Order: sequence, then C-alpha cells, then structure tokens
Amino acid sequence: MRRGRWGDDPKLLDAASMDGVIRVAELSRLGVSDSAIAGRCRKGGTWQRLLPGIVLLGNGYPSPRQRTIAALMFCGRGSMVTGKAAMAQFGYRTHSGDVQILMPMHRRVQSTDFVVVERTVRLPTPLTRSGIDCAPLVRAVLDAARRTKTLDTARALIAEVVQRGDVSVRDLSKELEAGSIRGSALPREVLREVDANVHSVPEAEARKLWERSGLPEMVFNREICDAGGKFIAMPDGWIDSVAFAWDIDSLDWHLSPADYRATLERRTRMQNAGIVVLPTVPSALRESPDRVMADLCSHFALAASRPRPKVSISARPGG
Repeated sequence: MRRGRWGDDPKLLDAASMDGVIRVAELSRLGVSDSAIAGRCRKGGTWQRLLPGIVLLGNGYPSPRQRTIAALMFCGRGSMVTGKAAMAQFGYRTHSGDVQILMPMHRRVQSTDFVVVERTVRLPTPLTRSGIDCAPLVRAVLDAARRTKTLDTARALIAEVVQRGDVSVRDLSKELEAGSIRGSALPREVLREVDANVHSVPEAEARKLWERSGLPEMVFNREICDAGGKFIAMPDGWIDSVAFAWDIDSLDWHLSPADYRATLERRTRMQNAGIVVLPTVPSALRESPDRVMADLCSHFALAASRPRPKVSISARPGG
C-alpha cells in the first residue's frame, strides 16, 4: 500500500532530486518508508542505490553527470568535484570512470565504489558548472594528471587544455609547485614538454626521436614566412639551418576532416616555397622509430643538399 503524498504524486520525488539522484534522508522526509525504498532498490526494481545513502530514481545505467552528482551528495557540504569529472563539466571529453572529490582535511568521508576522496589543506574556491561545484580547471587538470599511470595519458590531458588556450603553462606550473608532490613526476615532465611548445602526444614522441638523431637544433610550432614576410605555415618541427619541416599528422590528432585538409594545404604551401617536408603518422613513431629516424636523417640530408629557400622563422613560438 502506498503511503504519503509521494505515492499519489510521483513527480514530487523527481522535483526533489537532482537529475534523478536523491538522498535517502530526503526520501524519508517526503514520507517514503525504509521498506518502500528497499523494495524499489532490490534487484530488478525501479530504483537503484548508487552509493551509501544515495538513490537513483531509475534502473538504467547512471550517466557520468548522475554519478558526479551522487558523489557530491555522498561527500556532503564543502566538497567539490575535481580531476576528469570536473574537466567534463568544463567541456572536455573524459571517460565515465571514477569521480574524484576534494574536501577539507577535517572531514572523514572515505573513498568508496566510484568515489575517490582526496582531503586537502588547499581547498580552492569552487566554480559552479551546470549546478555542480567544480575545482578550477587548472587544479582539476593537475589532479587528473597526478593520477595517470602513463606519460602519454598525462600529455594528452595537459596538452589539450594548453592548446585550447583555457589554461597557461605558467598557471599550471604555479599550481603544481603549490600542491602536493605526490604523483607530480609525470605532470612535471609534461609541463617541460608543453613549455617547449610541443602540442600533442605524437609531437612529444617526435621530439624524443629528434633528440636521439644527432641532427641540428629543431624547434617546434614556429611560424614560417616567405621573403616578403607572408605567413606560409607552422610545421610541427623545424630545422632552420636547412629549411626542413617535420609534419606529424593523422585524423586521430585533428578535430575534424576539415582540419586534416588544412594540414594537407599547409604542406603544399611549404613545398611550393621550396621547403623540404617530412610527413609522419603518429603510429610510425611508436611502431617503427628506427625507420622514422632514418627518414628524418635522409630528408635532412636532402634539404642540406639544395640551396636554402628564402624563408624565415618567427622570433618566438606561435608567432
């Protein structure tokens, strides 16, 4: 037998929830009995328990947003989401795994299920994004990077926010120095690479290969202009002494087919200006590094064998 107004007006519970996520205490306040909650949350029921004391008013797989809301409800007042879950609220594509939560040191909530609790003495002022309290992006990115297991994963996280212009290398470095040293080794290495103006994971891999090649200095992501100062292109790698460009490209590392077409057009402009261009796909950097290094050296030799075209490099990265 249904009891209370909630039985006559199911929309009452939806209105009291956030995206269908609600505390058990709130359900009780609205007159839902413990037995009714247990019955609806049993296997095959119409509701489900997401976390201790937190219920989803539905039996489908919870969305990343619902999991994030549940984590914040579980952790309570003063908590905020950080890491990849916070990055998702800032518009970044992240997986729907664990939800990392920051909270004050005096709180004693423990990590459980998909909730990763991190108590901190450096609790930032949260930013509210679509109703969810988030750590500022600079903190969220580094909190995510500190929990990565590989250099490539850390590179992808940090390089993307820098390339999009949402966070500067300077701000990331300041935040990293101010925070815990735990898990900071990979972010520190990535920041050294990004500060050298290496924009993506494959470009970073390319930089490692060039360092092994013994070739003259290579700079990354510099604008190249013709004799009249007209912009030609900004190749991934550039050896200025012989006007040699290295292009790392693939649809995997561009936002759309239109971006890929722009890459091909850029390469054509360089070749028309007399620049020797070596195109390399990212998979070759990992699967055939020796062959790529041989290509790098042979194309450098080709560039050195012809008169250098009248092109010039910008004074600093990016222009």
